Amino acid sequence: MTNQELPQKGKSILQLSEDDRPREKLLQKGREHLTNSELLAILIGSGNAQKSALDLGKEVLDLAQNKLQELGKFKTKDFLKIKGIGPAKAVTLIAALELGRRRKDEEALERKKISGSKDAYLVLSELLSDLDHEQFWIIYLNRGGYLLKRVRISEGGIAGTVVDPKIIFMHALELKASTIILAHNHPSGNLQPSQADIQITKKVQEGGKMLDIFVADHIIIANSSFYSFADEGLL
Repeated sequence: MTNQELPQKGKSILQLSEDDRPREKLLQKGREHLTNSELLAILIGSGNAQKSALDLGKEVLDLAQNKLQELGKFKTKDFLKIKGIGPAKAVTLIAALELGRRRKDEEALERKKISGSKDAYLVLSELLSDLDHEQFWIIYLNRGGYLLKRVRISEGGIAGTVVDPKIIFMHALELKASTIILAHNHPSGNLQPSQADIQITKKVQEGGKMLDIFVADHIIIANSSFYSFADEGLL
């Protein structure tokens, strides 16, 4: 399709050739042939008098700076900023994004053997990467390094969250875990550990020694990257 043939803003999808309509295009050519805005248009379903569903899909992407990583952080209120997207359409988009996140989360959990910091990051990245507040999690492993469970220990604000080592070790004893990995996110995007991060790591390490529970790492997650205490020699 040439630039001259691109649909004008407000043009109904029904006015496009059948090959250019997102639903028909998916059926005829397969999902991999659709652009991100076309996939969003299918979820949005319909436009209004001024904009087609395809126009709205493009506006959603523009608002997310054309990055799916940013789109994954959207809440209902973000979609409602776009004229033409009401609560019903916003909820549909949120649900689709959540299904995508859960799929990746399931894939991460299938990697049950934790052999290093990257494996630990993958177990929690989909849960923590897009949050706008801090959460503190523990990954519990058996003696062979296999995942027993991951548990959210606390949840806080943008700047931090309170962590109680007693809760961490209570779960460890219940699960008969031999090894634990600490993990939390930095909504600010800064991967560097704070003094509080270093102090809680040392505190949990000391408690672990008394119970013969090894603290293998502390992972800080921000956006699509991570910082490992073990890799940086801080453990």
